[in-house]
Amino acid sequence: MEFLYEYGLFFAKTVTFVIAIAIILMLIVGAAVKPKAKKGEIQIDNISEQLDNIKQSFLHNTLGKKELKAHQKKLKADNKKNDSKEPKPRLYVVDFIGSMDAHEVESLREEITAIISIADASKDKVLIRLESGGGVVHGYGLAASQLQRIKNAGIPLSVAIDKVAASGGYMMACVADEIIAAPFAIVGSIGVIAQIPNFNKILKKNDVEFEQITAGEFKRTLTLFGENTDKAREKFREEIEQTHGLFKTFVSTQRPSLDISSVATGEHWFATQAIEKGLVDVIKTSDDALLEQQDERQIYKIKYKIKKGLSDKLALGFSSAVNKAGVNLVSKFKSLNP
Repeated sequence: MEFLYEYGLFFAKTVTFVIAIAIILMLIVGAAVKPKAKKGEIQIDNISEQLDNIKQSFLHNTLGKKELKAHQKKLKADNKKNDSKEPKPRLYVVDFIGSMDAHEVESLREEITAIISIADASKDKVLIRLESGGGVVHGYGLAASQLQRIKNAGIPLSVAIDKVAASGGYMMACVADEIIAAPFAIVGSIGVIAQIPNFNKILKKNDVEFEQITAGEFKRTLTLFGENTDKAREKFREEIEQTHGLFKTFVSTQRPSLDISSVATGEHWFATQAIEKGLVDVIKTSDDALLEQQDERQIYKIKYKIKKGLSDKLALGFSSAVNKAGVNLVSKFKSLNP
């Protein structure tokens, strides 16, 4: 038992040493290599083909021999007939799962640029599968503006909400010509919130002074460490109200039939309630929306993927090695302490 314990300590020291050397090497490589702008590429997935493969696989495993032979014969005839027809109009699908800082907008802008450059506005459509509880105003404002680019190009736009599109998420959704939502999707929250802790009393209690110098009366209103005044609070509240006013105006412009005073209270609703208020148009999932388009449109999913550089690959490999070493170390100690 003592030997195993000593072995565990030796193993832990060895792992620590290896990690330290790896970090030093990564720092040297990072300092020597000039950082380059990350580049990416547009990936296109044929959703129509995926859906068709699922269907054919299911039929192949459920039909009898005679039925399957008849089905394959019909399928062959249909494919031959379709070869002579005009190409189907297209439906371009984009997934947007937004975080608090809306950094995903960097990929969204590339995806939308690609779609606009190839789409035929007279027959093609775009579907955004949106999921976001909102976040920073400027980030989601830009994301909504990216969707507006599709509208400006004359391409019909639908947004599908399977889980949530609230606050900034709804700011994006309301740009669409049609909003589709699953029954229990959360929608709305047309409001603005700002929260900030203040540690001034703790600093005073510990005889710590905090100084902040600004030029301009309202360069800073509420602060983390300074003593907040009623005037500063009032100004901060005024700025929040202004932002809320801009939010309401934007939603009203996109969906003029809304009674904005009744829905811009900061509340959220399930889609089955939201449809009664005019916040959504159709109750169904994005899966149903795609299946409905399968026969009449060629469906493609568009995704912008950033290529990983050498430093990214090294970091990923290093992280994987550390995790593996950690798991091994834990298992060793578990064997020492059953």
